[in-house]
Amino acid sequence: MNNIYLLGECMIELMSANNSQASTKPTCKSPTGNQLTQGFAGDVFNTAVYLKRLFADKKVHLVTAVGDDNFSDDMVDYFEQEALTTDCVFRSSEKLPGLYSIQLDEFGERSFTYWRSDSAARYVMNFIDQQVTNDISKGDIFFFSGISLGVILPQHRAQFWSFIDTLKQAGVTIAFDLNYRPKLWANKEEAKTQFKQAFDSADVLLPGVDDFAAIFGLDAVEDIIAFFNDYDFQELVIKNGEQNVFCISEEGQEVVDVTLVTNVVDTTSAGDSFNGAYLGARMAGSSVAQAVDLANQVAGFVIQHKGAIVDKAAFSSRFN
Repeated sequence: MNNIYLLGECMIELMSANNSQASTKPTCKSPTGNQLTQGFAGDVFNTAVYLKRLFADKKVHLVTAVGDDNFSDDMVDYFEQEALTTDCVFRSSEKLPGLYSIQLDEFGERSFTYWRSDSAARYVMNFIDQQVTNDISKGDIFFFSGISLGVILPQHRAQFWSFIDTLKQAGVTIAFDLNYRPKLWANKEEAKTQFKQAFDSADVLLPGVDDFAAIFGLDAVEDIIAFFNDYDFQELVIKNGEQNVFCISEEGQEVVDVTLVTNVVDTTSAGDSFNGAYLGARMAGSSVAQAVDLANQVAGFVIQHKGAIVDKAAFSSRFN
């Protein structure tokens, strides 16, 4: 498998200069006197970047919508610098990219403030016509997340699920990461309904225990496995934080341990980098356990660096 499409939102990222990495854009001064750096990030975009960096021979398409402004120009340039395929990066003449700021505590845990309620990415389904659907149907894997679902306008979700059905009928493998963000949803019930539809559609499931506990109230791996007994999946990979990863597939049931990282700097892209490494490794022919082992190594490296996207040279020195 060589062709993957990933649907999601990339946003303008603002971070305190004291918490940012040197590879971000130049700093600007906020009215409070705090120095801010500006970059770009988003869960599915982060996944795409790490997948492409690790597996340069794979064709990694980002599916999103941006604006016609200078920030969007820089964003698309950044996509291309990371060698992502941009044939499904659509331009809106009326909307702008979303924006968020990130704050870190002394333990590397992050909190966010978002300005994305009318971002271009929310209207991505306006651009996915029959021709685009036909093109994506020729891919091997289509990946989206709970954030992708939450960003799509509610009135466009029926169209989205019809699109997913078309991909499945064409033989595309559907991969999904729960990635629950309460502020994207009107209420928990709305989110649960959409997530269950995703579980019904997905061949590869990549949930985290923390997200599952937050939305479904289940924090034991055994209970999560039992929950998925009602679904027909090919691979279930349950990310249990710093403890381990539970895998169920045609290869059997396995538990892969996680090497403890003591120098946690920023957990922002831990799950995203895991997903990119896992999906890329599976595309390259690795077993489930081998893919999880690589994904654990990548996530462990990423959380020792500030920012969602680790400096390319530093990353390449470790994994290439």
